[in-house]
Amino acid sequence: MTAHRVFVANRGEIAVRILDACARLGVETVLGVSAADVETLGARRADRTVVLGPARSTDSYLSIPAVVHAAVATGCTALHPGYGFLSEQPELARLCAENGIIFIGPTAEQLEALGDKLRARELAASLGVPLAPGGEADTLAEAQALAEQIGYPVLIKAAHGGGGRGMKLVEASEELEHAWSVASSEAESAFGDGTVFLERYIRDAKHIEVQVIGDTHGHRVHLGERECSVQRRYQKVIEEAPCAALSAENRRLLHESALRIADALDYISLGTVEFLYDVQRERLSFLEVNPRVQVEHPVTEAVTGVDLVREQLLIAFGEQLSFAQADVTVSGHAIECRITAQDPDADFQPSPGRVIRWRPPATGGIRVDSHIYEGYLFPPYYDALMGKLIAFGNDRDDAVSRVQQALARFEIAGPRTNLPLLQAITGHPDFAANTVTTHWLEGMIKEAVHG
Repeated sequence: MTAHRVFVANRGEIAVRILDACARLGVETVLGVSAADVETLGARRADRTVVLGPARSTDSYLSIPAVVHAAVATGCTALHPGYGFLSEQPELARLCAENGIIFIGPTAEQLEALGDKLRARELAASLGVPLAPGGEADTLAEAQALAEQIGYPVLIKAAHGGGGRGMKLVEASEELEHAWSVASSEAESAFGDGTVFLERYIRDAKHIEVQVIGDTHGHRVHLGERECSVQRRYQKVIEEAPCAALSAENRRLLHESALRIADALDYISLGTVEFLYDVQRERLSFLEVNPRVQVEHPVTEAVTGVDLVREQLLIAFGEQLSFAQADVTVSGHAIECRITAQDPDADFQPSPGRVIRWRPPATGGIRVDSHIYEGYLFPPYYDALMGKLIAFGNDRDDAVSRVQQALARFEIAGPRTNLPLLQAITGHPDFAANTVTTHWLEGMIKEAVHG
């Protein structure tokens, strides 16, 4: 393998994860940080660290010229964007190529195709992948006609959005005009494009996604599915692999559908094809494709034994996938909890500050991905993720038991965290019974607050 130097254009736990994977491959690294992140664990682990700009993300982690200039100036041959920030920006992939730097991710064309949810939806439809009823409407009158055809409730979604922004639930026809206007304005403000579309809202849904990976030699495989139904305001809180609620027939359809989309795109690198599973109708419907490494990738690694970031790096360097579909086996069950510096008792307000105590549980079957250390000053400028606790068991019951024990033994002092909420979720009878759907957590929180 040619000697490479990788520029890591991210922060937090994913920066540490990428740096560690590079170190295990003997690949030199340069970490780009903001002025607020010069004392991070990532900065200590990287072979070299450069400052991209001030603390504000738009002047550092979100500045494509600053990131590419730093990668070129430090002699890097490849750039890993992690997740979030610039990871799905075709402009970054294109500028990397223009400067002779390997973008560790899909091609700019693939990012463009998947960034437009309407185009992705059309692609899925053309391939016979199951979809929820819906579509685009250019005027309010068209939207009203389409909503009547779909049947209420409907979701209005931003074509170029994510993370719940530009998304509105409409329960009845009299709400549509206002929701249509607000969603379009939010989409224009957040994503620079006010295009929105309608989909049937599935009230009792499980969020299920398939991990896919492809190389530049025409090989593509899936690595099973994850369930991410424990969500708050469309943000995932707990993920697990595999999904224990699927029939064998639906699991086969899920995997085949995901690979059909990946094959149609000649997909390269890691990607996740997301679906909703209607529990009452026992039907799958395509949501979107996330063309990057996901926060929740460790649960797939735990049940397949595949180091996904290592494979992603080697694919970017031109290597073939080190395994075929027939080599992928799923064993046991894994659950991941996202630990955040937020106060659930204060409407999840961020809680930055000095970390006085950080003692992950030292028990078997537990992995912790984090950038936190005792004495670290958790900054107020970025997302609240402190780390991920991943529990692995022989089956789901075993994994639930282990994650409960691990959360109980996790010692954190300084910032307020969501540890009590994670304990309440994993100890809830509904979670144990695996009956949780995407709206369950909001209801559980309301019940805890209001009784």
